[in-house]
Amino acid sequence: MQALHPTKHRFRIELVAEHQHASLVDLLCELHAFYNQGATPPRQVVMEHLRQNLLAPGSAQRLLVASRSDGVVVGLAAFSLVYSLVEFAEDQRRHCQLKELYVSSAARSQGAGRALMHGLARYAMEHGCRRIDWPVKASNARGILFYESLGAERVAERLSYRLTEPALGRLVLESGCADVRSAQS
Repeated sequence: MQALHPTKHRFRIELVAEHQHASLVDLLCELHAFYNQGATPPRQVVMEHLRQNLLAPGSAQRLLVASRSDGVVVGLAAFSLVYSLVEFAEDQRRHCQLKELYVSSAARSQGAGRALMHGLARYAMEHGCRRIDWPVKASNARGILFYESLGAERVAERLSYRLTEPALGRLVLESGCADVRSAQS
């Protein structure tokens, strides 16, 4: 994918390229610290995760990045394209699911988030999506205002749930079901 409107914004928006991996790792370390009270993981672990999981062949995850003119990545939009289980009309069946929108603390309020959302909207539409869905923390007032400034609407009838250990393990143990097998098994 070519850069999306590189002259309209002060940031270049594109799917991440290999030459951007090092600065993307810096951003992913900052993102980790943001969610984990300042704890930062080893860079090598983050690079391995990026290459072996996030960007691995067959990964549904796509990473759109915002970079400055010097090539340093300052923002990312992690997303996947999914098909609806209930919308069958060709023009409504494909959706874009935004997992994470993050801009480096040093680059906030400079247009990188808006540029990423513009790029994501274009990418989604070019790939047959007619909507983008994403979660946001209820406490993220700044983020909520930003999303609403884009024209996004809060989906009042949706809540977010998470199942983690030990409840996840208990659920597996109490299920009594045989192992889940793929259709090829």
